[in-house]
Amino acid sequence: MSVREHWINVRVNPEELARIREKQKELGIQNTGAYMRKMALDGYCVNLDLSDVAQVSTLLRRCSNNLNQYAKRANESGSIYAEDIRDLQKRLNELWEMQKLILKRLSAMR
Repeated sequence: MSVREHWINVRVNPEELARIREKQKELGIQNTGAYMRKMALDGYCVNLDLSDVAQVSTLLRRCSNNLNQYAKRANESGSIYAEDIRDLQKRLNELWEMQKLILKRLSAMR
């Protein structure tokens, strides 16, 4: 952790303070110093909702597990079932749709 030795004091009026607090609350940042530093250095703060990414990760894990099971079955029996392939295709299509949604939402961010 870096040591911060220098102070910068800024005076604001009540309306400006209210706006700063409101923006902090919207972003879920409780530390005013961290918020002010981020805004001063980068000019913006981004609050990302990563629930879609978590859902894609879950679907990827399931597809990987299923693929491993299909490979094991194919190695043991020498064949694979059409229903297994359809199930995997369905899950992969869900992943692609989620991926498109995530990319669309990210590209709309300003």
